[in-house]
This record gives sequence, C-alpha cells and structure tokens, in this order.
Amino acid sequence: MAASKIKQVWYCTSCGNEYAKWMGRCPACGEWNTIVEHKVAVSGGSMRAAATAVPGSMSRPRPLAEIDASEDERISLNNKEMDRILGGGIVRGSLVLIGGEPGIGKSTLSLQIPLGCPSLRTLYVTGEESARQVKMRADRLGGDASSCRIYSETLIENVLEQARAELPDLMVVDSVQTMYSQNAESTPGSVTQVREVAALLLRFAKETGVPVILIGHITKEGYIAGPKILEHIVDVVLQFEGEGRGAYRILRSIKNRFGSTSELAVFEMTGKGLREVANPSDLLVPMHEQGLSGTAVSVMLDGTRPFLFEVQALVSSAVYGTAQRSATGFDTRRLNMLLAVLEKRAGFKLAQKDVFLNMAGGIRVTDPACDLAVVCAVLSSNFDFPIPPQTCFAGEVGLSGEIRPVAQLERRVAEAARLGFERIFVSSFAPVEHPPKGIRIVPVADVPALVRALFQSGNS
Repeated sequence: MAASKIKQVWYCTSCGNEYAKWMGRCPACGEWNTIVEHKVAVSGGSMRAAATAVPGSMSRPRPLAEIDASEDERISLNNKEMDRILGGGIVRGSLVLIGGEPGIGKSTLSLQIPLGCPSLRTLYVTGEESARQVKMRADRLGGDASSCRIYSETLIENVLEQARAELPDLMVVDSVQTMYSQNAESTPGSVTQVREVAALLLRFAKETGVPVILIGHITKEGYIAGPKILEHIVDVVLQFEGEGRGAYRILRSIKNRFGSTSELAVFEMTGKGLREVANPSDLLVPMHEQGLSGTAVSVMLDGTRPFLFEVQALVSSAVYGTAQRSATGFDTRRLNMLLAVLEKRAGFKLAQKDVFLNMAGGIRVTDPACDLAVVCAVLSSNFDFPIPPQTCFAGEVGLSGEIRPVAQLERRVAEAARLGFERIFVSSFAPVEHPPKGIRIVPVADVPALVRALFQSGNS
C-alpha cells in the first residue's frame, strides 16, 4: 500500500469549494476572506478504495428494463408529520440531514422519534451532550425509552464499529459537526472532517440498510453549515424553521430522493417537546376580538399544503424624518415594493408614515399570494377601518398594481371554505370554475378595484 502524503489544499468555509491556492474572494459564492488552508493526509490505496463501486452497485452494466423499480422499503416513525414529509416513512439505508438554528428544536425532534417509536431499536449518538443530559431531556419529553440506546462519542470510527456490532433499526447522530475521523488531519467541524464523516456514514447506511439521521447546524445566512457537498451526499435534507421565541416550528423538505420536496410539517413547541399540528389553519387564524384594524387573513400554499394565517400591520405617522419599514416573517424589500405600488398606482401617501408588518405565529412567508393580504392590512391600519369578518385573500400584486393569479387557487378556496370563511378576494384573471358552497369569490383586477370592493362596500 502506498504511503500517505500530506496534501495542502484550500477550502471555502461558505460553500465548500476546493482550490489549489489561497484567494481573497471565493469565485463560486463571492464571499470574501472565507478560504482557509487545510492539510489532508492522502493515501493512494485508500483513495482508490474509496473510488471503487458503491456498495449495492452492479458488477456489470444491466439493461434499464431489467432493473427492479419497485417501491423502496420504508419504516414508519410513528409520527404522522415526519412520515408525510419523508414520503411515507424513512427509507432503509437512507441518509437524512436535519438542519436548523441553535435552540430551534433539532435535538428535541431527533430524540422524540425513538421515544415515540419503541418498536425501532435506535442507537442515539450524541457528540454535543453527555448521556446524562440526554437522559434528562428524555425524562422531560416522556415516551418509551426501552429501545433507545445512548452512545456518547465523537470519533466516527468508534461510532461505526459500535453500530456494526449492534445493527440497530435506526441511528441518529447529533451532530455531524462534532464528529471527526482519524483519517483526516483537521479539527472537528472543518470542511475536511464533515466531508469524511458524511462519506463514512453514507457507506455504512448503504452497506447495512440502517437509516441514519444527521443533525446539522446552519450558518447565519440560513444555509446548512459545512461544505455544499454535504447536501449532495445525503438523500434527504430537512430544514427546521421558526422564531426561537415563537411557539410554531416548520420542518421544510429541501431535497428528497425518495419523495416530493413540496411538503412541510408544522409542530408546536410545548413544555413536553414538539407536538404535531395536523391543521395549522386552526391555530394561525385570528385569536382576538373582531373589529380591529390592521389585520387580514391570507391563504398561503407552502408546498402542497394550504393553510390560513393572519397578517398584522401597523401604520403610524413617522416620528423622525425618515419613515421606518419593519417586517417580521416577510421580505422587507417586497414590503417596500408593495408600499411603492400603493403610492404610485393607487395614490395613497405612505412615504411619511412608519409601517410595521408581522406574520402571526412566527412563521416566515415566501408565497407571493400573501401580497393581497399585506396590502389590505396596511390600508386597513392606515384608514383605521377594520376588514369585514370572515374575509380572506389570495393574490399576487404586480408593479403596475394589477392583481395576478396564484397557483392551485381551488385548493386555497376549499381550505378557506372548510374553516368557515364567507368571502375570498382573488384575481379576476383566473376565475374559479367550481367554487365550494358557503364561500363567495370576489374577483378584483387591480388595487383600486380592491379598495372599492373591500372598503367602500362595507360589510356587503
């Protein structure tokens, strides 16, 4: 076997790209001062072994028609939201990455899975906490811990040796940034170590058929920490989102080789851990008395799941010379665009007024169908005129002030009707052919037509 040699390489800590020399700016991601030097021990024999066929691959090429395309074997986690976002359960031999901000609930979710599914023999590998700390959390969460074994270790070779000896039904590693391999000469959490650890875990999962759940941190920009190749190695990438002080958490599917990425799961953080929210609309609809100005209900579609939530706005005269613009859970640049449309196309003078926007429930909104509710909430607060009850909105606002249609409008209307809403304002350019009973469709073409139909007609 060839002797190991020390190779000097440079990695970008932001995107993970490798370079032959140092540069001040990464050409791939454009970040400055993110390229750092790493010394890697390279063995010719080990590199050739790593480049050989992946376990489970065929010894010779086969015709595509002869390959079995039957459904992958899945394991239920006894958690409806997790099973649904994974496509019906976790696939045997898959590598799942769950990322999120510190304190968002990643470790809580990963521990609740084995506690809620005692039929699975689970090996829980903790590198951030001691076994006693995990025990204290498990006692607080409750559940059946008879089939969960805790292993506090950070050397990945020891972890894999123990896993091969036990061959559990499920393995959880918390977190991938704390693990390190003795084959890579760098600190835990570095680009080299994360790549090496992920590759070893992937090989173990494919060889043994044991599904592995990895917990990963995210950067301040909101991306999975470590090299970008980490997201390419794993089979599924799930991202935990939500305000740290809010009650609700959203688990969003970013990548899924065995299912759809148009799914999300909603949880509520309680004193006993994360609780599944089967109907998010029931919790995100208004929780105050009627007759308050500055609130509007939007019908959002995140993935394939529609749900309703409240948009809150506060418009007041600017105390200082420059008006403030603040948005929580909504893109501030899009808010500025909508305010400019209101001033230019509809004649509302908002340049000298402070505008504060909040998405109730601590959720983050990216669906452009929420534009209509944002505009209505701002105008309602500006006029101090409450929006009639049982009214909701679904539409995108363009730069010329037109109300543009949104995707899967029928599903949004059906969800609003299910919750008892009587009116929904939508774009007149895409009429609903078969509206459900009990709800009236109000088509509007532009912002002036919206104002006339909503504020001038009163409660009609």
